Amino acid sequence: MNLNDVHRGIHKSKPRKRLGRGIGSGHGKTAGRGHKGQWARNGVSFLAVFEGGTSPLVRRIPKRGFNNRWAKNVVVVNLGDVSEHFKSGDHVTPEALVAANLVKGNYDEVKILGDGKITKKLKISAHRFSKTASEKIAAAGGEAIVLPGNAPVAKNQKKDKAGSKSQTSKG
Repeated sequence: MNLNDVHRGIHKSKPRKRLGRGIGSGHGKTAGRGHKGQWARNGVSFLAVFEGGTSPLVRRIPKRGFNNRWAKNVVVVNLGDVSEHFKSGDHVTPEALVAANLVKGNYDEVKILGDGKITKKLKISAHRFSKTASEKIAAAGGEAIVLPGNAPVAKNQKKDKAGSKSQTSKG
């Protein structure tokens, strides 16, 4: 490789394509639009979903249900799996569950479900517990610690100003 080959084929200031300037330019007569047809006309535009007259995929597939974009992504872990992966006396946190490969991917909250047996005394921290899970943890001598979730955003609340005038009645 030579130094003069490094920038070969790279044109920083390429001149614009001048359409309709005679047959010698290579873009004369039909100006690259071809003969007749919809694309050859002026002001042509298609919808992004247009499939050449076929009923588009977005219209063939039925609309169904509701997808809540603000819903929290809750990951569930069964007590039986927690019992298998941790020793008695361990403190089980969401980070420990990720390290043990019981929780995968992105999540907002971790919920512990009561499926399986637990005989070990574990201190489990999670955002949510099912009723049976908390009962089984307590029966085994462990502790279920509920972690706080994200605080909800308070909307449309007027702030009380310290220097505001008190209400006075006319009289």
